[in-house]
Amino acid sequence: MKRFLAGPALAVALLAGACSPAADAADDAATVPVAGANVTTLDSAELAQLVEAGAVRLIDVRTPEEFAEGSIPGAVNVPLDRFDPATIIDEPGKETVLFCRSDRRSGLAAEKLAAQRGAAVRHLDGGILAWMADGQAVTGAQ
Repeated sequence: MKRFLAGPALAVALLAGACSPAADAADDAATVPVAGANVTTLDSAELAQLVEAGAVRLIDVRTPEEFAEGSIPGAVNVPLDRFDPATIIDEPGKETVLFCRSDRRSGLAAEKLAAQRGAAVRHLDGGILAWMADGQAVTGAQ
């Protein structure tokens, strides 16, 4: 009987830990598919064009510590554990794009924002890791 309960109990414990607000950069290692047609990704080249044109408002949903280590120029930090889609106000003429380390946390935030708005939301495919791998500029100490 104990053996039967250990499997489900372990699964519940693992799931609860994966959903905790204490999620950090290590949680980004496993990409979670983003559900819903209102959330899509864009690649770093497309985002770089939007940044260059001044047509984007960037929101970095990583922790303040990660943000301090370097971010995409012009981004504001709204950590996922404090992310409230009702407080995200669009700037006229600018698309709001979310990003994190690898794209898992920004995908979760994008789902929340899309659900609140009832409109499409995009986030950076591969996160800041893909941005840096493509040689794009990063602010702060690296």
